[in-house]
Amino acid sequence: MSTSAFVEPVTLAARGVRLEPLSLGHEAGLRQAAEDGELWNIRVTSVPEPKDTRDYIEQALSMREAGNRFAFAVIDEASGTVLGTSSYHDILPAVKRVEIGYTWYARRVQRTHVNTTCKLLLLQHAFDTLGCHVVGWRTDNFNFASQAAIERLGAKKDGVIRGHALRRDGTIRDTVMYSLRAGEWPEVKAQLLYLLDKPR
Repeated sequence: MSTSAFVEPVTLAARGVRLEPLSLGHEAGLRQAAEDGELWNIRVTSVPEPKDTRDYIEQALSMREAGNRFAFAVIDEASGTVLGTSSYHDILPAVKRVEIGYTWYARRVQRTHVNTTCKLLLLQHAFDTLGCHVVGWRTDNFNFASQAAIERLGAKKDGVIRGHALRRDGTIRDTVMYSLRAGEWPEVKAQLLYLLDKPR
């Protein structure tokens, strides 16, 4: 099944940040983003080593072809620089559910408005354009920063799937699952806009 049945190629932009469909043309920029902070050394993330960047993009594109992931490059509109990436994944058209994940940013833009802006764009598109009933997230049980960020959005913790996935170091992780329902979106949207508009 192709993603064209549900997630169509789209470019989303706000507040100087642009999300565009990830392509091999983003390879050099994505590699530089990962090098900013040597992000692949963080045990609980899926950031590729520089030499694996092309494979990472090709895998994302084959998952897009299969209909279960749609990856975006995150771009600084002013400079055209690639800041990182985020994806819709585990796309379930029949129940109108997507998850947001495979998300990481260059260290220099972490804890800036970039992540909040991307989440706002992706949630807005999922709920207001795609008509999703639920948007989900999953994260490593030891990725406390990610769990805190997801909880700050207002997502609800669904539970923990034990012994769920392999980390790159070969250890087996538990996965913490979160979700947000369409009825909760207006309140979450208001909170995201508040966070983006308040002085930093």
